[in-house]
Amino acid sequence: MAPWFSASAVAPTLVRLWGLGPPGAAWLTISVQLGFVVGALASAALTLADVWSARRLMAGAAVLAGFATLGVAAASGPSVAVALRFATGAALAGVYPPGMKLAAGWFREARGWAIGIVVGALTIGSAAPHLVRALVPAGQWRTVLEVAAVSAFAGALLVLRVPHDGPYAAPSPAFAWSAAPRILKDRAVALANGGYLGHMWEVYAMWTWMAVFVAQSERARLGNGAAASSVPALVTFVVVASGAVGCWLGGVLADRWGRTLVTSGAMVVSGCCALAVGALFGAPLPLLVPLLVLWGVTIVGDSAQFSAAVSELAPHEYVGTALTLQTSLGFLLTCVTIYVVPAVAARWGWRWSMAVLAPGPALGVLAMLALRRRPEAVRLAGGRR
Repeated sequence: MAPWFSASAVAPTLVRLWGLGPPGAAWLTISVQLGFVVGALASAALTLADVWSARRLMAGAAVLAGFATLGVAAASGPSVAVALRFATGAALAGVYPPGMKLAAGWFREARGWAIGIVVGALTIGSAAPHLVRALVPAGQWRTVLEVAAVSAFAGALLVLRVPHDGPYAAPSPAFAWSAAPRILKDRAVALANGGYLGHMWEVYAMWTWMAVFVAQSERARLGNGAAASSVPALVTFVVVASGAVGCWLGGVLADRWGRTLVTSGAMVVSGCCALAVGALFGAPLPLLVPLLVLWGVTIVGDSAQFSAAVSELAPHEYVGTALTLQTSLGFLLTCVTIYVVPAVAARWGWRWSMAVLAPGPALGVLAMLALRRRPEAVRLAGGRR
């Protein structure tokens, strides 16, 4: 998953080289989200994640994402780069949902923990380009993209080492156009997806703009020179990567206490962080970073549990398609908030820009508590507890 934020990690350099404004910088990530949505919807319509082997689909898609990322490194301007970023997102639609399906195929007990580990790996992979950016000079921006591409190739080789799709994988069904509408009409699945949408309203916008938020906070505290350092990239890596701990912990707790309870609790905390972080804008890093890390842990700690819930609620033979539909709807929504955050910052400043993310988790909590009251909740790990 390293290609996802590879261009975003070097966005300040690309903005300067290509003369991009804030909307142009936003499109370096929005194009990936839109590509993911198109790829995921095509995969869901054709039920590729259920008809094909999840391992082979992941490996092939990761290779395509790697080559698209190398193309961005060689691009001479934003038009080609944005098109290749779109292709990157479309390819990664063949990595993320099948990866969760693969985990579900290997684990019946402790499924939330297993999918949590997968999403934790996604989180670290997404954060990795920011670490590479912090370690190399800004002028070597192509190195960040090249490392991300090599990481994708390595991931493709690793997933092929998994011997098969798991002892609990559903048999591949025949292709059916009715599969996606059937899944979308299921009330319990719809509520789980509602919780996921509330979560997605917040998470990718926070990840995308965290480096800029930290840079602007440091600029307010120390002056213009602070924003040019590697500190924002390093803080962003720590904040985003800390979510891997949240994914692991969320999986352990959800398998024990229930998915609806754990996801609701995580969204309450992350929503409060979105509201509170503006109060520490411009504060010294020892004060700001702990709150950002708490936000990083809780903002994605619930992510895998929405997917685990869908894997338990959806028809067994179409789990891959259900997960792909869920993620495609979520990533389509992220395009809105990734664009809205800098627009709010341009009008009212970066201090309170992140507060616009808080309504998402609030609505997500309502959806998960409604699911908790439905009879289908007994099919979830932890049931209604």
